[in-house]
Amino acid sequence: MVKAIVGACWGDEGKGKVTDMLAEKSDIIIRFQGGSNAGHTIINDYGKFALHLLPSGVFYNHTTSVIGNGVALNIPYLVKEIDELVSKGVPKPKILVSNRAQILMPYHILFDQYEEERLGKNSFGSTKSGIAPFYSDKYAKIGFQVSELFDDVLLEEKVQRICEQKNVMLEHMYHKPLLNPEELLATLKEYRDMVEPYVCDTVSFLHQAIKEGKNILLEGQLGSLKDPDFGIYPMVTSSSTLAAYGAIGAGIPPYEIKDIITVVKAYSSAVGAGEFVSEIFGEEADELRKRGGDGGEFGATTGRPRRMGWFDCVASRFGCKIQGATQVALTVIDVLGYLDEIKVCVGYEIDGKVTKDFPTTAELAKAKPVYETLPGWNCEIRGIQKYEDLPENCRKYVEFIEKEIETPITMVSNGPARHEIIYR
Repeated sequence: MVKAIVGACWGDEGKGKVTDMLAEKSDIIIRFQGGSNAGHTIINDYGKFALHLLPSGVFYNHTTSVIGNGVALNIPYLVKEIDELVSKGVPKPKILVSNRAQILMPYHILFDQYEEERLGKNSFGSTKSGIAPFYSDKYAKIGFQVSELFDDVLLEEKVQRICEQKNVMLEHMYHKPLLNPEELLATLKEYRDMVEPYVCDTVSFLHQAIKEGKNILLEGQLGSLKDPDFGIYPMVTSSSTLAAYGAIGAGIPPYEIKDIITVVKAYSSAVGAGEFVSEIFGEEADELRKRGGDGGEFGATTGRPRRMGWFDCVASRFGCKIQGATQVALTVIDVLGYLDEIKVCVGYEIDGKVTKDFPTTAELAKAKPVYETLPGWNCEIRGIQKYEDLPENCRKYVEFIEKEIETPITMVSNGPARHEIIYR
């Protein structure tokens, strides 16, 4: 059985915790897109961790973690992340890296920084992890595939060709130091030695696992609104964040994905630039940010303060729809316990008309939130394990959201730790 865990909105919904929890009953966990540009924060018996490339199931002895072909593979980062886990007492996880995954190169990170610098105030708010240049190269067919590391002749020829091309841009567009082919080749050979123990034909491995009836979990990064096709383009990421892409980014048949758990946050948050209709500012935002998540709402990769907002039914319903959500995990509801009343965005007003459909970015820029106000529950709900034991106004809030997003909420997370979750 294959399940996917994906985000409904801008990312930062708490997928790491939910994956970590569901990994307990899984055999294989697969990262199928993105790179080390976003993180998942996990709190368990070993401590608190921010994972970036590794799937969130690495804390169990019985699981195999797969880095799929759709991932932007930063090899030194992967090795560093494995070493960090082991140094904190986590048993060394079993990790497989697809021989078809492509390698994020040091120059991708440089080009990301140079481009944001060049754009100035029009920059994309990138994490500067090299993701956009990496995927640009992949689709321009000038990326390095892991399998190519093991062919010296091919590698040498390719390094020369790519340096010629990149150096034209470095010299004439960015006015920055040029790439040295010898140095680049040496780096790639270092990468080969680092990654060799993990490389395998993950497609054959996964097809065999499906035949054997193994439980497989696809772990997505970011959320629906950061998808390059359906998100707030151009302020999006550079790989598809949708569960459907899991079939491609992992190399499994699409019809095998039977369950799509979409993680929805009980309020809104976002890192980076882009349209955000229910955003709040000032003291109201500061208070929510301070109380949010575990230790506050700050990006797991950048440490940047997240932008805060009230729950957005329009965005969340759209996010669940394009993910094909079969069930929803609603997270961080415990954070809202300090409020006497809670606003919920139920529609967008665009040019005097109210819509409940999520528009394209140009229209989104004109949207004003239409709010409904619900009564708060004004108490601490961490530690509650049964849904019926939640305060009535808290249950009403969950049921209001469920009706609006048109997807069953089967899990309600009321704390950051692995087992602080209520099943409905």
